[in-house]
Amino acid sequence: MNSGSSVELSIILPARNEADSLRQLLPQLVATYPQAEIIVVDDGSTDDTAAVCAAHPVHRLSHAESLGNGAAIKAGARAANGEVLCFMDADSQHNPADIGRLLATMAQGYDMVVGARDTRGQASVGRRLANGFYNRFASWMTGRRVQDLTSGFRLARARCFREFLFLLPNGFSYPTTCTMAFFRAGYRIAYVPIDVHPRIGHSHINPLKDGLRFLLIIFKIGTLFSPLKIFLPISLAFFFTGAGYYVYTFLLEHRFTNMSALLLSNAILIFLIGLVSEQITMLIYRER
Repeated sequence: MNSGSSVELSIILPARNEADSLRQLLPQLVATYPQAEIIVVDDGSTDDTAAVCAAHPVHRLSHAESLGNGAAIKAGARAANGEVLCFMDADSQHNPADIGRLLATMAQGYDMVVGARDTRGQASVGRRLANGFYNRFASWMTGRRVQDLTSGFRLARARCFREFLFLLPNGFSYPTTCTMAFFRAGYRIAYVPIDVHPRIGHSHINPLKDGLRFLLIIFKIGTLFSPLKIFLPISLAFFFTGAGYYVYTFLLEHRFTNMSALLLSNAILIFLIGLVSEQITMLIYRER
């Protein structure tokens, strides 16, 4: 794939049993962006995905077994030749015509442009509430407004995106990780409103399992992005609990208890861990 041929745009589609959707989507992409490099990463599909790809002028990367959405994204990013990478779902939720709008925004000097869904673009009430929480949490962590943290439709400059491949999980939620990493590195991110169509086929996301995984990843990336914003509130909670318990026991028993000492010492330890983590984070991003 990386043969030295120069293309400006690479469109990467992670696909697992999305043959029905690809029959409609690939002709649209080829017709709309004939100069673009189109890469379908077949993540262990057991349907006709390979045959559908063979019928169109696209590159197909194949995983013998399913490694996960994030693993497919990373494989496509490594193989792509384009200076700009476009990631979109293979289930026909995204309109290929919107790629042009995202490209026009990127031309204004942005390093990543995200297709931001409104509430109508969320699959269910539960997903809307969860994504709303993720967006607010990420906005607090970054100090920037995050309009759609989990959108799988986005453009990124290849040189910037590849800096963070080592951070991306193999499962879902690569958008969460790369968004937080781009903000931490000081790259410019823009959001473009998009409409989302009903998907073709069945979703591979398990609301409970993947929802908990998303939450865990947000906290993991949060500690990597700005550790003190995680550790400091916890440290303060221990400190004020310990101080309050000391006042309570002093008034009743006129003594300083072991529990107060434990809570206060934990507050100091948690703060110091956060401080060291903050320094390590600064070193990691300075090198990059």
